[in-house]
This record gives sequence, C-alpha cells and structure tokens, in this order.
Amino acid sequence: MHYCVFMGSPKRQGNTMSALDPFLQELKSAGHTTELIWLYEKEIRPCVACRVCQDVMDDFGCVQKDDMADIARAILSADCFVLATPIYAWYCTAPMKAMLDRLVYGMNKYYGKQKGPVLWRGKPCALFLTGGYPEEESGILFEKGMEGYCKHSRLRYEGCLFLRDFGYHTAFLTEEKIQQSRAFAKQLMQNLLP
Repeated sequence: MHYCVFMGSPKRQGNTMSALDPFLQELKSAGHTTELIWLYEKEIRPCVACRVCQDVMDDFGCVQKDDMADIARAILSADCFVLATPIYAWYCTAPMKAMLDRLVYGMNKYYGKQKGPVLWRGKPCALFLTGGYPEEESGILFEKGMEGYCKHSRLRYEGCLFLRDFGYHTAFLTEEKIQQSRAFAKQLMQNLLP
C-alpha cells in the first residue's frame, strides 16, 4: 500500500517529525511505500469560495494556479493519507488548514448547480498530532473537527495519535513515544487489511 503523509510542521527537525520517523519506518519495514509532503514548502493559497471547481466533476478543478492540484493528485493516488501536524492555538497549522479548506470544495462536488461525485470517497485518513497541552485540551478539538470533516467528505476516519510535549527543557522523543508511534502505524496497517 502507498501512504501519503502531509507534514504541517514548519520545522524539519521538530517534535512532529522526530515522532513521525518511527511511524514511517514501521510502514516501510512492512513493505509499504510512503510519500512525505512538506506543506510549508508548498504554495497553498486560501480558498476564495468561488465554486468554479464545482463545475469540474472529474477533477479537483480549482482555478488557482498553485500546488493544490498536485496535492489532490497525491491524495487520490494514495491508499491512505495521514495529516501530521503540531497543534498551534487549538488547531492544525496554517498551511494544513488552507489545504483542508481547498480540498473540501475541490474533492466534494456538493456546492454547484447540480450535485456531483465525491472524488475521494472512502479514502482512509488518519491524524498524527503533537502539542504542548493535554490532548483533552488541545488535540481533541482538531480531532473532533476532522471527524466531522471526514464524515462530510465520505472519508474513512482511521484514528488519531496525539503525543504531548512537556516543555522546552524536557526531551520530547522518549522510548514510550517511539513505541506509540510504531504501534499507531501497526494499528493503521491492521485497519486497512482487505
């Protein structure tokens, strides 16, 4: 299977990436392929709700000329996609939010003159989150939002891993977090068995 991971962190050596490494290694060691897309390196303009994409029934169809068409193709060609992001101000980072806004229009042909298809119907989606506050105070808000997003978009929500950072003067990546990351990959692979 092919897993596409969208990295929402601005830091290449940050907590989210360090915790994601064991997750990716676990997928690869099981024979799966992975693709990591750094959203801070992409041009992702905000959605302007023009709804032009709603008249293009067989493609993403956005008129904006940025990297979103390639991102949509990457999702459609993957067997599963994962949103990896630190939680800033109780939600995902800005480029990930812009991506999600664009995808909800371009992939769901709900909003035009006539109702069309859902291009990513049934696609599995999982969340890989890091944050400084307890999960029930921060990560849970994005997770609940994404549960609704997946239901609306007819995606298969496959769960969430939240790993907490206990402070700038504390080592983030512990053996326990490495094992949680690997276990989440194993759980995801198990969920996606035919």
